[in-house]
Amino acid sequence: MAKNGNSSLVPEAREALNKFKMEAANEVGVNLKQGYNGDLTSKQAGSIGGQMVKKMIKAYEDGMK
Repeated sequence: MAKNGNSSLVPEAREALNKFKMEAANEVGVNLKQGYNGDLTSKQAGSIGGQMVKKMIKAYEDGMK
């Protein structure tokens, strides 16, 4: 059975990922709301994703120390 992009192998992770995304959006100054956010520009959406990746890389590097 194929899984779509919104399903998670660990359902409990969805809430944590949403919180992480909201924090990243806040840090880059994008007003992200619960639910539909199709009104965001590509630049705004990309800045949220980029911030999330930066934070994940930093967490990984900090864990290697």
